[in-house]
Amino acid sequence: MASLSSNLLFIAFILYLVATPFYGGAIKSKKELNENKGTNKWGVIAVALTIVGFIAQLGYFVTRWIASGHAPVSNMFEFTTFFGMALVGAFIVIYFIYRTSLLGLFTMPVALLVIAYASMFPKDISPLIPALQSYWLHIHVTTVAIGEAILAISFAAGVIYLVKAIDQTKSSKRTFWLEAVMFSLIAVLGFVAVSTIFSASGYHETFNWTDKHGKVNVMEYTMPAITGPHEGELLTKEGFKPLVEMPAIINAKKLNTVIWSLMAGLVLYGLIRLVLRKRIAAGLKPLVKNINLDFVDEISYRSVLIGFPVFTLGGLVFAMIWAQMAWSRFWGWDPKEVWALITWLFYAAFMHLRLSKGWHGEKSAWLAVIGFVIIMFNLVAVNLIIAGLHSYAGS
Repeated sequence: MASLSSNLLFIAFILYLVATPFYGGAIKSKKELNENKGTNKWGVIAVALTIVGFIAQLGYFVTRWIASGHAPVSNMFEFTTFFGMALVGAFIVIYFIYRTSLLGLFTMPVALLVIAYASMFPKDISPLIPALQSYWLHIHVTTVAIGEAILAISFAAGVIYLVKAIDQTKSSKRTFWLEAVMFSLIAVLGFVAVSTIFSASGYHETFNWTDKHGKVNVMEYTMPAITGPHEGELLTKEGFKPLVEMPAIINAKKLNTVIWSLMAGLVLYGLIRLVLRKRIAAGLKPLVKNINLDFVDEISYRSVLIGFPVFTLGGLVFAMIWAQMAWSRFWGWDPKEVWALITWLFYAAFMHLRLSKGWHGEKSAWLAVIGFVIIMFNLVAVNLIIAGLHSYAGS
């Protein structure tokens, strides 16, 4: 069953990958107009491939649930994979509401990056730790992922708006920050690249280290240790000696992975810029030349309008109920809890500025992009680097 589950996930990934260029063909067709409900053969093929891929990934989710005996959202591989599936599902729903293929060209690459990112984590099925042995695991975690996936659609629409609206003929703060967003996506690809390279080479080194409770543990690295564990002792002969030793509150191994990912991202970004001979956003601009900005702005806003209450339920209400049941307190200022609150406050401010202050158009698009950056910071940095009660999510 576990083998079937992995195969279904791989099939879904390939179908999403194949579908992406068809979305490009769809938006280049003059028959695909943003304001109408029409479509074309390229769009039909793209959406059909996406739906089949989504069904395959849903099959992965069900078969892994059967094999493990619990909802497969208990570690980084499972949660991030489910997040990618929810993102594709949210796109499919939005597509049938607005009948535009434009979002697919920007949403599917993000979904592919998310699933590829997930695939770099351990995929073994393991028993749930006591803190996760609750039906609230299914309710809380899946609702959070679905809410964040819907909010991610707002990010895709926001990026489309900014690529179209920002003048790329001259450098400015707007072009700089938009390019920074493009780099952050490429950094995820960098993570996949370095993880694959070091895994293929069989790189491995081991440290003894002292955690924040003063207990000595063993930590295994699969990449050269730029950042080493607290009071770490390198056990591997001829291993790479860390350049910096991190305090016990920081997960040095996973911070090391983030640093390697950023370095690989810089290399990939440089190569892409060398090929394009222009900013990445400028290279994407011809793809959005015929879009209607008001139409994209509406999609972005409505995605937040739907995603925000779903995230509120999963990230705050259900989370606090489960926390009371598991730890006998509704709130504990754990790093994950704090960033869930920051995410909620940001999108609450988004709604306030949109409705009360009239922040439409480009301002709203920037808010959608910043919101997704906060979500990804929560997923990557808080899960992987900062130790806390939710550290099991980084396994």
